[in-house]
Amino acid sequence: MNTGSILAGRPSLGSWVSYGLGTPNQSLPAFVVMQDAPAQVVNGARNWGAGFMPAVHQGVRMQIDSEPIPNLGTPEGMTDPQQRAKIELLSGINRRFAEQHPEQSELEARIAGYELAFRMQAAAPEAVDLSKETAATRALYGIGKRETGTFGRMCLMSRRLVERGVRFVQLYHGAGNRWDSHDKIEKNHTELCLSMDQPVAGLLKDLKSRGLLDETLVIWGGEFGRTPMSEKGDGRDHNPTGFTLWMAGGGVRGGQAIGTTDELGLHAEQNRLHVHDLHATILWLLGLDNMGLTYRYKGRPERPTQNEGEPFKGILG
Repeated sequence: MNTGSILAGRPSLGSWVSYGLGTPNQSLPAFVVMQDAPAQVVNGARNWGAGFMPAVHQGVRMQIDSEPIPNLGTPEGMTDPQQRAKIELLSGINRRFAEQHPEQSELEARIAGYELAFRMQAAAPEAVDLSKETAATRALYGIGKRETGTFGRMCLMSRRLVERGVRFVQLYHGAGNRWDSHDKIEKNHTELCLSMDQPVAGLLKDLKSRGLLDETLVIWGGEFGRTPMSEKGDGRDHNPTGFTLWMAGGGVRGGQAIGTTDELGLHAEQNRLHVHDLHATILWLLGLDNMGLTYRYKGRPERPTQNEGEPFKGILG
């Protein structure tokens, strides 16, 4: 769902967007990732990795606690000129080594990362400071309530990052595989839906009120749905053959349902979209051609949808 492949090593969708569109803000990452719990999502950083592309396009993991970006602050007693001199020394050493090993994109990414971190010291603290928001805005996202506070902060932080030119923000809800309800699905999904419904609704309302929804594509979905039949009496199994995602903003016409499943809700039938079609549609909505966007890797032209997939242009209505 993240890379278009079941095999590790391909760039994530966010990395392709970073590569294809770049970023209008040079003081913040182009691609940011947040998750709602310390527990790791399945496959971890592979979900937001850059694969064979330069590592500078991989997602930057942000926290939602008191220190959203760890180790960003200037060490006590160090002045800006001292830190600038240290970065320039490290950069010089790294560049000399990089010239001898051009195949190691991680080193170029590290050099760029030091420079970005230096610029972020001025821009990032303001960008992630939710105390600057009004009480009404924080309440809109459910911040301050036990059930919705965590994901509410993630959604509000996302809006602040989007406002400041961050190109791609990816939020993981239920980290630690908590949506995988093979039993007790009613209790489990009720609690999970309660914790994310208000924050997501608040994000959509907030983006719209600020005139940002038309130019921001919001995508909600998972790796697959659940079967319509019971498992263990009170659970549901995995169902990759027919499930739902929704989109809002970004030019998508609201109030429409695309595609149908069979009468049981098990298999998609009309307007079936493969993950490659989904990625092609998202890229198209962002102004990118999935077959035109290429990256040459070992002489081979690589594309985000592996030479497959077509955008479903009917999504515009």
